[in-house]
Amino acid sequence: MEREQIERVVRAVINDSLSASEKPHVCKCKRKMTLALANALIEAVCKKANEMGLSVVVAVSDEGGNPVSVQSMDNAYLASYDIALNKAYTVVALKMSTQQLNALAVPGGSLYGIQFTNNGKIVIFGGGEPLMGEGTKIVGGVGISGGSAEQDTALAAYAKQYWEDYIWRSTKA
Repeated sequence: MEREQIERVVRAVINDSLSASEKPHVCKCKRKMTLALANALIEAVCKKANEMGLSVVVAVSDEGGNPVSVQSMDNAYLASYDIALNKAYTVVALKMSTQQLNALAVPGGSLYGIQFTNNGKIVIFGGGEPLMGEGTKIVGGVGISGGSAEQDTALAAYAKQYWEDYIWRSTKA
């Protein structure tokens, strides 16, 4: 499936699965990642992960790659904590999803070996997405770990779409 198709499917699933009362009530903070915004996103991702039968760790960073909130679902893998944090850092530091980075980091790729930089904080497999504010401004990142690479990637795409459709949009009011 192409990225645009995946985003349309994720958006449709989100719209279909939420009633008006389930849409998050978040603060009206503009242009900055806050604890309230991060926790609203994490809550939505954990709910979706639970529906998928997964126990994951979700990390949200600010525009500097610093953790704002990290939550571990019951029975999540211990290793998933650092992986989720590093995915949230990676997407902000490199301004792309970890899935996009994966394609560039393969042997012979233009970024081959990048995972050995930044004290090992760079993650080159799916599950991390940058969170955009106005235009091309990155206001944070989300990192998810605990499922397969495909499941983490799907949850991260869900998180990004949920951020854009429900959380960030509500901060512009």
